Amino acid sequence: MAKGAAWLLVLRLCDRAVGLASTLVLARLLVPADFGLVAMATSVLAALELLSAFSFDMALIQNQQAQRRHYDTAWSMAVAFGVLNAIAMCALAIPAARFYGDPRVESLMYALALAPLIQGFQNVGVVAFQKELELHKEFWFKLSRRMLGFAVTMALAFHLRNYWALVAGTVVSCVLGLALSYLLHAYRPQLTFVAWKELINFSKWLLLNNLLIFANNRGTDYLVGHFNGARALGLYSVSYEVANLPTTEMVWPVQRAVFPGYAKLAGSPERLRSAFQQVLALVALVAVPAGAGISLLADPIVRLLLGLQWLDAIALIEILALFGIVRSLHGPTGSVFVAIGKPRLIAFSQCIQLACALSLMVYLIPMHGAKGAAWSILLAAVAAACTNFAMTLRQLSMRIDALLSVLWRPLVAAGVMASALSWARMGVATGADTVSIAVALVVSIALGASVYLSCVGLLWILSGRPESAEAHLLAYIQKALRRRAQRDLRGT
Repeated sequence: MAKGAAWLLVLRLCDRAVGLASTLVLARLLVPADFGLVAMATSVLAALELLSAFSFDMALIQNQQAQRRHYDTAWSMAVAFGVLNAIAMCALAIPAARFYGDPRVESLMYALALAPLIQGFQNVGVVAFQKELELHKEFWFKLSRRMLGFAVTMALAFHLRNYWALVAGTVVSCVLGLALSYLLHAYRPQLTFVAWKELINFSKWLLLNNLLIFANNRGTDYLVGHFNGARALGLYSVSYEVANLPTTEMVWPVQRAVFPGYAKLAGSPERLRSAFQQVLALVALVAVPAGAGISLLADPIVRLLLGLQWLDAIALIEILALFGIVRSLHGPTGSVFVAIGKPRLIAFSQCIQLACALSLMVYLIPMHGAKGAAWSILLAAVAAACTNFAMTLRQLSMRIDALLSVLWRPLVAAGVMASALSWARMGVATGADTVSIAVALVVSIALGASVYLSCVGLLWILSGRPESAEAHLLAYIQKALRRRAQRDLRGT
């Protein structure tokens, strides 16, 4: 599990580095309205894909006795859903353009209809990369597709200088993913639906979960786009991506890698409980300071990386970075629920989050626009986190003090770091030139990291050096240093 998480963490860092570079370059070449237009069209595509998102890959991973008929059926159903989604995209093009009040959405949806059609034929054999924890193969598969897609999107952006570059990049990435899936895995699926009942029986809850997750994560796009237009939606979309880069995007690989391990440990409650605590401790150690730092340094980050035309994104990033922290902390609970065969618990939590979010958005978005949407999802995430932790404690027979024991040190240390950064603002982003902002931002990041690491280390020592995430990381660093020293000795 640890090795798999390391591979996926490197993959996600590379993937998001490419994504961030793409966003920064495109933000200079395009305008917020371009991003908003594409977000309008892709939000419809995402909704259609989730209507057929039974997460058959999760079912294949969870079922330790899955046979060829299960894999072939999963692939056949993915093909069928891909064809249906492409047809639905074309059918909804005109209604969507009328809903958003922008005729350009129609042509975008016709082009994006190719994406689900192509992706539906992707080789189901690549699921084995996760199931067998051979995640180094997953690394090369995903990274190769991402890099090739990035190159095409950048070339088109410099040539076209409009939103069509984003659409073309999406379609090309799907084509590349299809080709690579067959090049990197020898499995050749066959068309059959013989095991559809077995897959649906488990995956029906995952479909509901995916629909609720979509409503929570992307429902905001519909409301912001409808009430406030393409520019506001573009600001919100880019702010969401930037704010969540160091939290959910870094933590996601850990959660994905541990799920196959959780599935193998589901029959041993004590070992599963221990694994969950270790994962949560690691997530908190990384996500809490990263999210807090982005929130505190949103102003210079926007001025330096996005430019002056994106200044309205500062307030959004400050709020959404906190949302990223909350979502990251309760994220590992979902893998536990699926691993023990109770995905319905995720649906229950998502219902609570959706109800809270919609109640707040109806009031806040018309009055405060995208900023109101950001506050709505933050408060709803807090409610969902409380619900998820309560259910996890019950399912794993854990005491609340066991949960707090892995959370309090990162939270306290991040609070000290926030105080230090607030005190030492150093005029990072008030009328300074680009070089001054860059230098001050680097200094602030170094200061925040130093304060956080020192505080975490001190608290860990004062706590009696418990067997925790800090201890595991320290042991890993010491082991890596010993290996390097041994290589140096052999070299001399």
